[in-house]
Amino acid sequence: MKKVLVLGAGLVSGPLVHYLLKQDGLEVTVASRTVEKAQVLVGDAANGIAKRVDVNDEASLEDLISQADLSISLLPYIYHPLVARLCVKHKKQMVTASYVKDEMRALDEGAKKAGVILLNEIGVDPGIDHMSAMKVIDHIRNSGGELESFSSYCGGLPAPEANDNPFGYKFSWSPRGVVLAGKNPARYLKDGKIVDIPGEELFANHWPVEIEGFGTLEGYPNRDSIPYIDTYSVHGVKTMFRGTLRYPGWCETLKKIAELGLLDETERNDIAGLTLAQFTGKMINSSGNLKSDLAAFLQIDEDSFVISNLEWLGLLGDDPVPAGAKSPLDVLAGRMLEKMQYAPGERDMLVMQHEFIAKYPDRTEKTTSTMIDYGIPHGDTSMSRTVGLPAAIATRLILEGKINLTGVQVPVLPEIYEPVLAELESMGIKFTEKTEVI
Repeated sequence: MKKVLVLGAGLVSGPLVHYLLKQDGLEVTVASRTVEKAQVLVGDAANGIAKRVDVNDEASLEDLISQADLSISLLPYIYHPLVARLCVKHKKQMVTASYVKDEMRALDEGAKKAGVILLNEIGVDPGIDHMSAMKVIDHIRNSGGELESFSSYCGGLPAPEANDNPFGYKFSWSPRGVVLAGKNPARYLKDGKIVDIPGEELFANHWPVEIEGFGTLEGYPNRDSIPYIDTYSVHGVKTMFRGTLRYPGWCETLKKIAELGLLDETERNDIAGLTLAQFTGKMINSSGNLKSDLAAFLQIDEDSFVISNLEWLGLLGDDPVPAGAKSPLDVLAGRMLEKMQYAPGERDMLVMQHEFIAKYPDRTEKTTSTMIDYGIPHGDTSMSRTVGLPAAIATRLILEGKINLTGVQVPVLPEIYEPVLAELESMGIKFTEKTEVI
């Protein structure tokens, strides 16, 4: 019997653990700082074990890793290199859904010598994005074409029937990461020229994106797209762009939230005990009429939808600032978590769309590849399924010897993406492609 160690029992771990527990010949140990979370995931499965682990106790972590054939790290990304190093030391396989960082990349040679794979970026974004893109890119190459342009968008959003707040967004986890992404600069290649967007200008750069079979969403750049030219080996490409999707209005609202100073992580001692209106007044040095002062500070009309959104969030109201808030970001994140959570039974939605423009000797083609996946009411979210299931499927394929690679890998090779995408499609997680001559 093969032994799998799952490190972490957070929000995306459910579909992964349940998939693995259903496989014949697998023993699955779920180890978490909170053993009760691991016990809930394992349930009464005969082949499941729940254990407590403190990842800062390297000796106990190493003991668990040494006993497993493969370890899946669903821990915060800073711990992945430690898990990987211990896997290489004990000649064990490893899977994670997170981005490859330099510390992980440095383990490539050691992993190859140990004869093990360290498979990274096998979630949704990164993960399904790589696999679905490479499937089309390889098809273009194999058909005698050359990729000229690649644009990709992805967003996790409330399903339309759950989209009932003016921000068009909901959280099932801490909002900090989502809103802090608004401080990241972005870079992409467009028509042969590199475009650099400073972090403070990110939300000023947005545009409508038509999603096949769905409607119009809003897209904006997602960090640095340039390295994907190497990842996908498309060195002749003239456009390489990766973006984030939101419902329309998000960018304009978040731009003003940033201007208001609410993304500031600096701790202050003058926040505790204030109402939200008093806090906002302090942020803008309001002289009395908070709403008109806020509109003037943000240089927008008082009846602007952005002011209305900030009002809905409670920033002009008498509720107290969230308990324990020490920085403006704490206030924003705490308030968003109070007001923008999924209600029981509501579905989330994962939208991903790629556009490829390929030149052939006799024609130019545009291919649009679209995936829209929905969560299950009172069940798994789309986000947890699309992150967890690719990693789970890859784990099974590695243990069965069907993925027979070593070193630090991401899922851009047919040996990985073909069987994983095929199984995801059988579960309803699939892309629809449309190709036209242009």
